[in-house]
Amino acid sequence: MAFVPPGAGYDRAITVFSPDGRLFQVQYAQEAVKRGKTAIGIKCEDGIVLLVERKVTSRLIEPRSIEKIFQIDDHIGAATSGLVADARSLIEYARVRAQVHRLLYDEPISVPLLAKEIGDLKQQYTQFGGVRPFGAALLIGGVNKEEVYLFQTDPSGALYEYRATAIGGGQSSALDFLEKNYSEDLGLEGAIDLALKTLDVATEIKLREDRVEMAVISKEDKKFRKLSDKEVREYIEKYVVK
Repeated sequence: MAFVPPGAGYDRAITVFSPDGRLFQVQYAQEAVKRGKTAIGIKCEDGIVLLVERKVTSRLIEPRSIEKIFQIDDHIGAATSGLVADARSLIEYARVRAQVHRLLYDEPISVPLLAKEIGDLKQQYTQFGGVRPFGAALLIGGVNKEEVYLFQTDPSGALYEYRATAIGGGQSSALDFLEKNYSEDLGLEGAIDLALKTLDVATEIKLREDRVEMAVISKEDKKFRKLSDKEVREYIEKYVVK
């Protein structure tokens, strides 16, 4: 029989507390997010900007097939980092919850309620046998009536509301830059400018339209809109390339 070091059982298939109060499976899921691509969300007076680093690993891959920003409802979008398959599963769950809410109550789901439901689902996957935590973090942004919201969920199910935040591999550098440069009176154009410059600082890639995915939700029309490659290129040339 192979020797099993003390405490190793807390590192195995099920999520249980170790003697010092840690959940190793949750920590491993959080590590998967840290190894993911950088995603940035910024709330401003005019709406929400979501921006994600998009890495094309082979010239044979169509860049448009690499998707990290998703529409959940007309007024809500989400940017993801971590395991792509886990993120897509969470997005599908969020879309279903948004449509069920519309059918039941004849109104769009509120951003805080949807974010809470995703956080609740993630938390459930940390406490039952036969499942593992989701290895993905989400930035959920949207507009309800005249309120703009930006939430972050992590694999533990923790839920926080932010003015501006980042997840993924470049999180630390991105947050440092946002702390120094974010202003609450930013407009949508200013938020796009800040998001692009933050991604430029937080990553080692040269920003190009095929390496950046961006979406906005305007407070005026409350509509999610993903920017085209042409629009992204124009913004990069305007704000980053000097």
